[in-house]
Amino acid sequence: MGAGLGGLSTALWLTAAGREVTVVEREAVPGGRAGVWQSNGFTCDTGPTVLTMPDLIEQTFACVGERMTDWLTLNPLDPLYRARFQDGSQLDVQANPEAMAAEISRLCGAREADGYIRFHRFMRQLYRFEMDDFIDHNIDSPWGMLTPNLARLAAVGGFRRLAGKVGSYLHDPRTQKVFSFQAMYAGVSPFQALALYAVISYMDTIGGVYFPSGGLHTVPEAMAAAAQKHGAEFRYSTEVAKVEVDGNRATAVITGDGERIPADVVVLNPDLPIAYRDLLGRTPRSVRRLHYSPSCFLLLAGSRAGYDGLAHHNIHFGEAWRGTFRELLHEGRLPSDPSFLVTNPTHSDPSLAPPGKHTYYVLFPTPNLDAGLDWTRLRSKYRDEVVATLERTGYHGFGSAIEVEDISTPADWARRGMAAGTPFASAHSLFQTGPFRPSNLWGENVVFTGSGTRPGVGVPMVLISGRLAAERIVGYGKCDATA
Repeated sequence: MGAGLGGLSTALWLTAAGREVTVVEREAVPGGRAGVWQSNGFTCDTGPTVLTMPDLIEQTFACVGERMTDWLTLNPLDPLYRARFQDGSQLDVQANPEAMAAEISRLCGAREADGYIRFHRFMRQLYRFEMDDFIDHNIDSPWGMLTPNLARLAAVGGFRRLAGKVGSYLHDPRTQKVFSFQAMYAGVSPFQALALYAVISYMDTIGGVYFPSGGLHTVPEAMAAAAQKHGAEFRYSTEVAKVEVDGNRATAVITGDGERIPADVVVLNPDLPIAYRDLLGRTPRSVRRLHYSPSCFLLLAGSRAGYDGLAHHNIHFGEAWRGTFRELLHEGRLPSDPSFLVTNPTHSDPSLAPPGKHTYYVLFPTPNLDAGLDWTRLRSKYRDEVVATLERTGYHGFGSAIEVEDISTPADWARRGMAAGTPFASAHSLFQTGPFRPSNLWGENVVFTGSGTRPGVGVPMVLISGRLAAERIVGYGKCDATA
């Protein structure tokens, strides 16, 4: 159930294993959170825009004997991000370590560049130690983490705090921000996150960032088409009302119009807490006790205005840093000095807007709904604050140039089925990570996929979650793209 990236990944791996697969999706198109907004000739992704680790997408196509390049065109971004700071300086983040060191040397000096080279080695070590044993693997018990790589992670400092570990290599506050802000993807402050979360920086800044021609929503569209080609049945515009359960075993799903679809196994791709509550009719205590990542305010805009000096992804860092995380995570307040993302998809693909026009994806972090903010009242007011902040930052005339727009607040994410009104799922705190994160298996034959289960948040993790879900069904080691 659900044709998001996790569900589609599972569908491809199960189809490759010879299983009969039916995908039931409430929307008319695949994608889930990786959706698309279109208005007056403007097209913009509504979910993730940072695509890394394309080899994971290649594997999902390869498992059914397809080549990703026959279905998608992934364009490497250069720079990966353009980081802008309040003192007016900027840093172009590069995947090539020599180019990145030269860029850091230009901005911060040779000593900082040397520190980056050492940090680069550290990130590579983390990835090597973490990937096979702790990310790309079903772990059902903390005892399953007791491998030689656990000792190696400890030896290189993976269990120190991320901010402190980054600071041991990089001394300029600007580079520290660039290589630690990724903790927000995991829903934690870099001052609280373990250093092992620098693996997210590895995926971005070493693995590279890509943009598919046509937008990121073309990835789920292509995955669905490939699965359908190889025998998976897709039933769009079909909402599931509940999972029929006999004891600890699912026997069918019941659609909103009362149809019963029998099943030997049910795979659930909706946000895990919502799937438990609304579809299974029960919520384990461990799920009730989850705490969630911050949310975001998202403004999609089709605009007449273009701006010189923009990259595809532009991160604007506020001066406040520790205080911003305190406001978001502990005080439940909108940041007084926010850092924010502006993605300009038409920078890489002008076809996403009418000739001479542009699309913008503007994301400001916010507390999730547990903070109790009234987004019915705040919606318009904060939209105007966001536009004013953009205009103060150099996007002159941004508001008056908007032709069409779409807004998503934490209340909107909640209406779309995301717990606590956040698209970033439960936070990756220590006891919500690895074997402590909600399991992808319930009862005898209900399997979860997506960011709410293991291994966690982000497009690479969600794609992996799909394969791990399939392995629950066909057996460990049976999902192999080379088989």
